[in-house]
Amino acid sequence: MQEILNTQRIMSYLFKPLGYKAILNLQQTERGIKSIKEFFQGNLASELRLRRVTAPLFVLKGTGINDDLNGSERAVTFPVKDLQDAKAEVVHSLAKWKRLTLADYNIEEGFGIYTDMNAIRADEELGNLHSLYVDQWDWEKHIGAKDRNIDYLKDTVCKIYAAIKRTEYLVYECYPEIYPVLPENIFFIHAEELRRLYPDKTPKEREDLITKEYKAVFIIGIGCELEDGQKHDGRAPDYDDWTTVGANGLPGLNGDLLFWDEIIGRSLEISSMGIRVDKEALLRQLKLAGNEDRTSLYFHQRLLNNTLPLSIGGGIGQSRLCMFYLRKAHIGEIQASIWPEDMRRECMEAGIPLI
Repeated sequence: MQEILNTQRIMSYLFKPLGYKAILNLQQTERGIKSIKEFFQGNLASELRLRRVTAPLFVLKGTGINDDLNGSERAVTFPVKDLQDAKAEVVHSLAKWKRLTLADYNIEEGFGIYTDMNAIRADEELGNLHSLYVDQWDWEKHIGAKDRNIDYLKDTVCKIYAAIKRTEYLVYECYPEIYPVLPENIFFIHAEELRRLYPDKTPKEREDLITKEYKAVFIIGIGCELEDGQKHDGRAPDYDDWTTVGANGLPGLNGDLLFWDEIIGRSLEISSMGIRVDKEALLRQLKLAGNEDRTSLYFHQRLLNNTLPLSIGGGIGQSRLCMFYLRKAHIGEIQASIWPEDMRRECMEAGIPLI
């Protein structure tokens, strides 16, 4: 495996690994992407008992179905002529739509759905890990009230990790020069425990330090306020449950899955997931976020009127996972997108061929 070299930051969000040389050429990369996507989604569906469904690229504005992510990102919006110029929004992700679909498709408890989610996020800060174009496997599973706990969350994370590990070995079979690097098990830690370990570091610095040590880490409690009054990271108040207190006395039934990326020398977020809000958690989190006006929206009314199932769900970055497996330095080596001309130039000079 290529040893990590000194990484020079040459733009606001671009890292150039010194001496970087792509292991696979463009043709090999495209074949690798195809093999990874086909193999992984089948394994994910088998592990979590999911069936594939077709997802929308856009939804109507004002229904509360589109996700707000951190609450500040602008959705790409356009008028629909045949709907009297009603506004449609390109999805940010499908967390709420999937839960509606579980209900509308009458998916039984213990089973779920997955889909290919394609989105445009116009406010992304472009760089090695962030693109205007987002592609994920979005999944959602119907659960019972007894499953709304940390142990169920961890068990689900481990099942996803098992599918990821099997896919890593597939890559090794296809390309023996790409040796498996993921550890046998995931390291779990709550965001508050992580803060106590590194109280003088930023959340991103904490992620890098803990992931460099353990290689595969799941950080619990994304969106909840920590003991210093800050959040590890933002999360919308109306899909993941980040306020329910678990057996350890710390809030949060959600989290992020991170891998250590030796190529760029930093942690790589692969998945964001969690047990979804029930009626009580929704009202609690909307109040904390100052978004109580959302209770009148379609999605929120469905949840408050008990017509949506309890669920767990998340998204798994397709391009990021392929980037990790194929040892790429930039997400633009996996997907076609738009990049600043100076970034394209710097990448070409650094031996990073963007598609």
